[in-house]
Formats: sequence, C-alpha cells, structure tokens
Amino acid sequence: MTRIQTDILISGGGVAGLSAAAAFGTAGFSVVCVDPAPPVTSAEDAGADLRTTAFLQPSVSLFEQAGLWQRLAPHVAPLQVMRIVDAGGDTPEPRIVKDFNASDVSDLPFGWNLPNWLLRREMVARLSELPNVTFRPGVATTRLMTRQTEAIVSLSDDTRITARMVVAADGRNSAMRQALGIPVRTLRYGQKALAFAVTHPIPHQNVSTEVHRSGGPFTLVPLPDRNGLPCSAVVWMESGPNVARLQSLPTPSFEAEINTRSCHILGPLTLASRLTVWPIISQIAARMSGERTALMAEAAHVVPPIGAQGLNMSLADLRALLDLAMAAPDDIGSEKMLDAYHRQRHLDVQARVTGIDMLNRASMVGAQGLRDLRAGALNTLYAVAPVRKTLMRAGLGLR
Repeated sequence: MTRIQTDILISGGGVAGLSAAAAFGTAGFSVVCVDPAPPVTSAEDAGADLRTTAFLQPSVSLFEQAGLWQRLAPHVAPLQVMRIVDAGGDTPEPRIVKDFNASDVSDLPFGWNLPNWLLRREMVARLSELPNVTFRPGVATTRLMTRQTEAIVSLSDDTRITARMVVAADGRNSAMRQALGIPVRTLRYGQKALAFAVTHPIPHQNVSTEVHRSGGPFTLVPLPDRNGLPCSAVVWMESGPNVARLQSLPTPSFEAEINTRSCHILGPLTLASRLTVWPIISQIAARMSGERTALMAEAAHVVPPIGAQGLNMSLADLRALLDLAMAAPDDIGSEKMLDAYHRQRHLDVQARVTGIDMLNRASMVGAQGLRDLRAGALNTLYAVAPVRKTLMRAGLGLR
C-alpha cells in the first residue's frame, strides 16, 4: 500500500474540484485531487459534457488568484444582458420582454460563458504547472476515516492519503458526505433538462435569454461563433415525459420544436451538437462541514440551472474556504476553521436554494391564470428601479 501525506485531499475532479485544486495549489498548499473518471477535455470526446458554465463577476478575482483566468479569458463569451421573455399567453410568442443590463450595476458584464469541456482542459493544464498539486484521474475515494488531527482517505488504487483537510467536491451523491453521515433535504420537480448547442442567423449580442412559458425555462446562453455563425448553448427544462418525447424526435422535428419554444427570438435555430439530459432537483446538506472535511459544490447544494447560480455558489464556497485557510494556514481543517466555514456559507446557500426553487416553480406553471400572475410580477419587479438593481446585485453576489 502506498501512503501519501498532503495538506488537502480533494474528492472530485469536476469544474469545482479542479478550481479548488488550482486555488489551493497556487496558494502554496500541497494538494491531491482524485476523480473516478478522466476529465473530458474535448467537445468530440465520448461522453463530452455539452453544458456550459457562466462565471459571474465575483468569480474572476478567484480565478485570477488561482492562475486560471489568463487561460480562460481568450475563450469566453461575455454576458452583458440577462433578458427575460414571458411567452405564457395563448400562443407561444413573446408578450413581455425585459432586459436586465449589467451596466445598471457595474462597468463589467454580468459574467462570461464557457463550455465545460474547455474549462476542464484549461484547468487540468494549470494543475500540471503546479509542482505541489497531484491530479489523479481514474482514481476514486473508497473510504474516509477522520480524527481530531487528520483525515485518512483510502483510494481505489490501494493508496492511502493522510490529509489535514478533505474537500468533498464529489457531486450530489457525495460518498464523502455520506461517510460523515451528513443528511440532505431533496426536492424533486419531475423535470429534466436538455442541453445542446445551436447556431442561428441573428447575433446574440452577448444577451442571455430565458424564455418562460410552462414546464421550465428555455435558456439561450451566448457562445463564441461556430463555423462563422452565431452560436448559443441551450438548456431546456421540461417535464420528464416531454423530455423523453423530445429526445426521440428526428432532427428536423426537434428543430421545429425548439424554434417554436424559442419564439424565433434569434431566428431559425439549427442543432449543432448532440443532446444531453440530466434530472432537475434542489438539494441542500444539513451542514457544510464535518470532522476534517468541508463540503462544497453539489456535495453541499444543488439547484436548478436558473440565473447562473449553481457553480457560482460553488465558487463562493471555495472563496470562503480559501480565505479561511490563508488567514490561518496552521489551522487548516480544524474544527474552528470548518465551523467558521459552515457559518459563513450555510445561510446564504439556504436563501439561494429557496429563491431558485421559487423561480423554478413559477416557470413551471401551466394554468393560464398562473402564467398571467407570473407576467404581472415580472412587470412589477422590473418597473421599480431600486428593486431591479437590488435583484441584479443579489444575483451576482455583490454587496
């Protein structure tokens, strides 16, 4: 059996786990990051994750600190405007269109969008530059034992890691969270999300558009041009049976469906990728930490993909952990540090999970009277400038 000592063991090599490895490694801590699956780093790879991630403003300083932003910046599509379209009338066409412009609250865009496979590619490249970081794809955590002074983690390749702190970034079914006995509260909506890319003749002009009718939002997020054509990532949330029906359609019929659902806002949409599907839930852990272990990202909280909140909540977790670790590096992983992390993050996480749950339920409504109420609420919130700006700042995580 191989034995390794490290400051931090990160369980999970998704975007959140790789971000944590880069941030802690750049800060000077020794890091081992493991994940049972090799990262997909090309759009053509089998199993490529066709979802995209929008990084909001507060994430940029963290990425700069981790040595990641200079790698990502050449590839980003800025998000200047968040457009909300209510198409909940008798026919699927826009009846209310409201633009939330970042210039109302900042000199910067709301955020920047990137494909997940490209994020992983650049993050793995960054880790290779850090001599104090070891990334071990294809290796899983199999057992966690904790003591007051250390955590001992067994890996699937017969390695035993002794760490001062474990960061559980191993997803909504986190094995590390389960080993600690931390319960979760899960809400299921009967929804699934379809993710894919489209090209279109009308430029998106850095506008992210959510079209609301029923079943869930149809969201178009700007991507860089593809083969000389404007391109957007789409996340379409619908009931499980309807998603199954949509998946089974031949391409021309599927394109007809997405053009109707998008209300032709960007002109005719042409499918530019395969489809991926995942279930929609809300979930929150009872605690953000256990002995010698911090929960972050989907190990701690899961939300529907609305308002670019998911990974940005995860990066807020990372920022809090990193600040605490750098303020008292000799105290990393202690009960005092991890209790402080839980206190800093859990109330904000609870509030955001609750808020996004409400938005998702409002977007799902099918009855005409409820859709009319939703449209009226959008009009009211948008019309009051201080309320509109407060909502935008809250969504960004700005004070």
